[in-house]
Amino acid sequence: MTSMPNYGDLRAELETLTTEAFRPELSDIDRLSTLEIARIMNGEDTTVPAAVAAQLPLIAAAIDGIAERMARGGRLVYAGAGTAGRLGVLDASECPPTFNTDPSRVVGVIAGGPTAMVTSIEGAEDSRELAAADLDALALTADDTVVGVSASGRTPYAVGAVEHARKRGALTVGLSCNAHSALASAADHGIEVVVGPELLTGSTRLKSGTAQKLVLNMLSTITMIRLGKTYGNLMVDVRASNEKLRARSRRIVALATGASDEEIERALAATDGEVKNAILTILGGVDGPTAARLLEDSEGHLRAALAASAG
Repeated sequence: MTSMPNYGDLRAELETLTTEAFRPELSDIDRLSTLEIARIMNGEDTTVPAAVAAQLPLIAAAIDGIAERMARGGRLVYAGAGTAGRLGVLDASECPPTFNTDPSRVVGVIAGGPTAMVTSIEGAEDSRELAAADLDALALTADDTVVGVSASGRTPYAVGAVEHARKRGALTVGLSCNAHSALASAADHGIEVVVGPELLTGSTRLKSGTAQKLVLNMLSTITMIRLGKTYGNLMVDVRASNEKLRARSRRIVALATGASDEEIERALAATDGEVKNAILTILGGVDGPTAARLLEDSEGHLRAALAASAG
């Protein structure tokens, strides 16, 4: 016979979590006007950035570790369940169009697989074994980083992913919204953004989800800056896959170089539409093949390639 879970113990555990705390002062919120509820909710959301700010040194340390490994060819892997898992998949999916990364370089795995992105498969979050199997399918190496994401910091799938990744020699990061979490304890880098109890008791898609989104934005974006995927605050590795992005590509070249429209078109034509290469041909005064070689020699860092072209 299958043993029944001890819900009493689980309930007691949940009652110790800040993210699950009940707020009696909001017990009549459903009796307020829509505008009053919106004001309360907006006020709650304004507290999130300060909670993230308290973790910035730990976030920066994690980013340096991630960037160091990705520079060696490693991958950034997010692992989570429910909202946390969806946020990881979202962040991973936005890296290819923003930074022209190979889709295999930043990956999101979610408990229950792709179907869980749009359909709740909450039971999947209880399986450490499922997390291990999902990561084994990626054949982790010591150059990879696995970021477990869980608002509670206790989700078995996220904790299991971090524990399994650490055994495989990968760098691990645990992102949660409760202090002293099992997830942070299991990881090389524990990041605990304590946003406090939610407007709706236990609804961690609210402040906790916002906090996780902000941190994931930092992990991927600043890692890509460290890897030379930007030039200043310009997305010089943007993939021009539609009309809007093709127009943005030309604007980026213009902002970086101040060149005329005609010169920009010639540069993009000479570099097969590669924004970073086009900028280098204009600012460095080199042809397309030379730009490609200089960027390859500088591991994609445009500033280094420009310095080399001047030398």
